[in-house]
Amino acid sequence: MADAHLIEALQTKANLLRVYSIRSTTLAGSGHPTTCMSSADLVSALFFYCLRCDVSNPRHPANDRVVFSKGHAAPLLYAAWAEAGAYPVAHLDTLREFTSDLEGHPTPRFRWYGAATGSLGQGLSIAAGMALGLKRDGIPARVYCLMGDGETAEGAVWEACAFAGHYQLNNLIALVDVNRLGQSQPTMLQHDLEAYAQRFRAFGWEVATIDGHDFVQILYALDRIATIERPYAILARTLKGKGASAVENKEGWHGKPLTPELAEQAIQELMPSPEQIEKARALRVQPPPSLDWVEPTPGTVVLPTYSLGRQVATREAYGDALVVLGKAHPAVYALDGDVKNSTFSEKFRAVFPERFVECFIAEQNMVGVAVGLTDCAKVPFVSTFACFLTRAYDFIRMAAIGRAPIKLCGSHAGVSIGEDGPSQMGLEDLAMMRAIPDAVVLYPADAVSTVKLVERMAIYPGIAYLRTTRPKTPVLYDNSEEFSIGGCKVLRQSAHDVATVVGAGITLHEALKAYSILQEQGIAIRVIDLYSVKPLDRETLVRSGQATRGLIITVEDHYPEGGIGEAVATAVQGTGVRVVSLAVREIPRSGKPETLLAAYRINAGAIVETVLEAIR
Repeated sequence: MADAHLIEALQTKANLLRVYSIRSTTLAGSGHPTTCMSSADLVSALFFYCLRCDVSNPRHPANDRVVFSKGHAAPLLYAAWAEAGAYPVAHLDTLREFTSDLEGHPTPRFRWYGAATGSLGQGLSIAAGMALGLKRDGIPARVYCLMGDGETAEGAVWEACAFAGHYQLNNLIALVDVNRLGQSQPTMLQHDLEAYAQRFRAFGWEVATIDGHDFVQILYALDRIATIERPYAILARTLKGKGASAVENKEGWHGKPLTPELAEQAIQELMPSPEQIEKARALRVQPPPSLDWVEPTPGTVVLPTYSLGRQVATREAYGDALVVLGKAHPAVYALDGDVKNSTFSEKFRAVFPERFVECFIAEQNMVGVAVGLTDCAKVPFVSTFACFLTRAYDFIRMAAIGRAPIKLCGSHAGVSIGEDGPSQMGLEDLAMMRAIPDAVVLYPADAVSTVKLVERMAIYPGIAYLRTTRPKTPVLYDNSEEFSIGGCKVLRQSAHDVATVVGAGITLHEALKAYSILQEQGIAIRVIDLYSVKPLDRETLVRSGQATRGLIITVEDHYPEGGIGEAVATAVQGTGVRVVSLAVREIPRSGKPETLLAAYRINAGAIVETVLEAIR
């Protein structure tokens, strides 16, 4: 039987968390106090009964992690850390202010938090990545993920459940706040805890169903953690707005702060006595166990070399680069979505199976796991077909908000993949990744530039995307050539160039073919390899365009919207340089790669025709 004094102290802490959540949201004039109130008892027990964390050192590797997948309960998160002594309670009054780290949904601007959450359904994937990283490092820390019942309608939640069950992540605990009420109506399952339990059990999880306001049941469920060998879901039946009679278990209060009058009434109902508060002060977050942990020291990267003219697919060179990075950097991980024999991340797996993570065909979860791994100081490279990364775009967007430095590789880009057809052709990925703040977008044309750029990706402090192609292409560059993020290469030029042709990846080779065809006709063009699509080398583009009759022709294996043509046109805007864009302008169909490049006018022949038309 749980100690009565402990339960009273935890209840006091829970009611203080409710009071703080009400006060801060009413003061801010916005927020979600009722969802904080439903899970306050769970969070009180989590922080002041079982959490092991050095509050003064949020980055301590042995700390337990806390993820709020229901990110709209951020005021409760902030209140818990304040009550734990991370900062004065008065700081909660800055909730949602422009200069405050206490944002409407949590991000790592708040030092005690490892990822951005709030787009519902993502937190469990991130928590699974943290749990996997800790487990593989042999660190005995746990990851606690607070979830809402409404977000379990998201398919990504069950991708994460399947992943955690497969990898037996017994250091992962999901606390599901089943408060029955969604934003606009009751949730799909309402208070049917057994239906939730069956779903979690089906994915190999241990499950406890409890009254989320009964501390005896809460503590019993938490005590079981030490004996469980599988991921563990604690499903807690709760009431939204618990403790405030004006709003408890009532619809229409999601995302609404209490009015000053209702807030004062609720605080009077909830506020513990000074004596109760004094007794509860004895409860502290427990420190983590001592850990003999030394961060591995990176070694020297020795990149593979390739002979000029050798036929090598950039996707294969990507696999080569991962292996040498893995040898030099113990923090490098490789994740794949069951296409490792196509992306060539299987090369990394063969050498470093302990740092390879097969995520199967679940791209959303794969990106979320990568984000979680960055919290464990890993450098995760995520590989799949470029088109399949579109499924995970919201996860990528949130990774950027959280400044998680994940590395992404999209292979099989464009119509050049050939017969597999449009469902497999990444034709939107450049636009997608260019829109991510502070992300770099790289598109190498040969093996040498690929391995050099993968090395750059590893040390770039933000999100980096590499686009690779399916066909083999000839090596263009000497192994001593350097490639910087934000650069480009002028491969052909003369004083008589009539146009600048900008290509990248597969189309650079078409531009070089066009150069040879036109040269036989006595016509000179400048050819640029735009291997860095974002950021790009504006100075070189403008200078080249102005030197070639004010004309740049871009050619890309991508739809025109958001691609290389638009990137270059934006860069040279206002300089007197005109941009003509060759791109895939209709939904393609199956066919031989050379047939498709010709059909959609992004091959050498189309480039030659465009140049001739422009100079007539």
